[in-house]
Amino acid sequence: MTSGDTPDLSTTAGRLADLRERYHEAVTAAGEAAIAKQHAKGKGTARERIEQLLDENSFVEFDEFVRHRTHAFGMEAKRPYGDAVVTGVGTIHGRNVAVYAQDFTVFGGSLGEVAGEKIIKVMEHAIKTGVPIIGILDSGGARIQEGVVALGKYGEIFRLNTQASGVIPQLSIVMGPAAGGAVYSPALTDFVIMVDKTSHMFVTGPDVIKTVTGEDVGFEELGGAQTHNAVSGVAHYLAEDETDALDYARSLIGFLPDNNLSDPPAYDVAPELETTDADRELDVVIPDSANQPYDVTTIIEHLVDDGEFLEVQPLFAPNILIGFGRIEGRTVGIIANQPQAMAGTLNIDAGEKAARFVRFCDAFGIPILTLVDVPGYLPGTDQEWTGVIRRGAKLLYAYAEATVPLVTVITRKAYGGAYIVMGSKQLGADINLAWPTAEIAVMGGQGAVNILYRAEIKRAEESGEDVAAVRAKLANEYTYNVASPYLAAERGELDGIIQPHATRVSVIKALRALRGKRASVPPKKHGNIPL
Repeated sequence: MTSGDTPDLSTTAGRLADLRERYHEAVTAAGEAAIAKQHAKGKGTARERIEQLLDENSFVEFDEFVRHRTHAFGMEAKRPYGDAVVTGVGTIHGRNVAVYAQDFTVFGGSLGEVAGEKIIKVMEHAIKTGVPIIGILDSGGARIQEGVVALGKYGEIFRLNTQASGVIPQLSIVMGPAAGGAVYSPALTDFVIMVDKTSHMFVTGPDVIKTVTGEDVGFEELGGAQTHNAVSGVAHYLAEDETDALDYARSLIGFLPDNNLSDPPAYDVAPELETTDADRELDVVIPDSANQPYDVTTIIEHLVDDGEFLEVQPLFAPNILIGFGRIEGRTVGIIANQPQAMAGTLNIDAGEKAARFVRFCDAFGIPILTLVDVPGYLPGTDQEWTGVIRRGAKLLYAYAEATVPLVTVITRKAYGGAYIVMGSKQLGADINLAWPTAEIAVMGGQGAVNILYRAEIKRAEESGEDVAAVRAKLANEYTYNVASPYLAAERGELDGIIQPHATRVSVIKALRALRGKRASVPPKKHGNIPL
C-alpha cells in the first residue's frame, strides 16, 4: 500500500477494509506471477505447504505483518509483509505443533534479520510450550544485502536447535535449496525429509567446487535427495513429491511424544494374547541354511499392530533397519539386522544409523525392540581406515547409556563383538529372548571349524573322505556344543528361548513388565560419545 493510497481510518468500516487489504498483501506478498512460477516447478507456496501439513483450519500465524528493516541496495523500496517466512502453530492429529515455512517466492526465501527473528520466536515458543517443531526449508541462503546480521541469525537458530535437541522432536522438510550455513539447521534436527528432484543440500555448490577443485558435478549428484538418502545419510526419507513428504511428516508425528516429559500417543487396543495363524507364519521364516537370506520386515510386520511399520532411512545402510511401530497401541522403536543386505553385517554406516536412532528413542522415552541376526562386522581395509573402531563404538555407547525399556530377540546369528553391540544383556538390555534357531558364539560354525578342527580336516583330505560331509558334521557339533542358545540361557545371558510364533505375545508381556522401569545414571554433565 503506497502513501497515495492512504485508507480512510476515520470509520470502523475503513479500518476493517484496511486490515483486509493488508492481509491480502501478506498472503500474496510475492505477487501472482511469482506464485505461478513456483507452481510451474511443481512446488507449493509456503502457505500451501503449511495448510497441507496441518489439520484443517488449525493454523494460527505469528508475525504476519513484520517487514525487514534494511535500506541498503534499494531494499527500502521492497518491503513485503512476512519477510520470506511464514511461522505459527497448528495441530496434527489434534496435537499441537509449531511450524515455519520459508517462502521462496519472496527474496528467494533468503534469511535476513527479521526472517531469522521470526524463526527464532517460533522455536522458542515450541520449546516453552513443549511441542514438536517442523521446519519447511526452501531458501537461497543468507540475504547478502544484510551481511553479517543475517549470518548471526543462523547462529542463533543453530543454538536453539541444539537446546531443543532431546527436549522436543524436530523435523526438517527440505522442499527446495538449502545451501551454505543453512544446511546445518536441518542437520541438527531429528529427522530430515527431502523431495526427489526438487530438494538440494550442500555446503559449497557445484560452481565453487568446479572453481576450487576442477571437479565437475551437478546439483543432483552433489546434494540431491537421492544422494543424501542413499549415500551421505543426512536425510531420513526420500519423498516422491511434496504431498508424500508432508504425509510422511504427519505419520512420523503420530508416533512421537510432544516432548521429553510426555508419553507418545497411545491407542486402545483389545488385548490379544492368544497365538494366531499369522503368528505361526513366523515358524517358517528362518531358512534351513544359515547362509540363506530372508526379509526381516516379515518378522517386524508380524509383531507390530496391524503390520504398520514406519521405516526411517530405508535407503541408507540397508543392512540394518530402523523405524517405528506400535505394540498394544504404544509406540516402539525397532532396530533389526537385515539379512537381505550385506548378510546383515554391521558396518560404519549401519552403526551410526542405529546409534542415532537409539539415542532419539532414549531421549523421548520410547521403548526399543531389537531383532538380532548379525554375522559380525564387515571386514576390509576401507572399514578399518575410515574408523570402524571409533565410529562403530557409537552404537555400543548408545545402547549402554539408554534407560528406556530394552527388549532383544535373537532370531539367528549373533556372532562376536557384533552380538554384544546389538542390545545384549551385557550392555543393559532388560529382557533378552532367543529363537531355537539362534546361534550365539565368537564366530559361526564354518569359521570355527577352520580354526578348531584343522587337523581333523587335514586327516579327512589325506584319507580320501568326503571333506564337505566332515566339515558339516564338525560345524554341527560346534553349533550344538558352543553356539547353542541353551548354553547362553544356562548362564543367564538369555531370559528365555521361545518358539517364533510366541514372539508377539512374549514381546507384549515384556513391554508390559517394563512400563514402570526407572533407571538412574551416575551424576555427570554429559558423556563423551566417540564422535
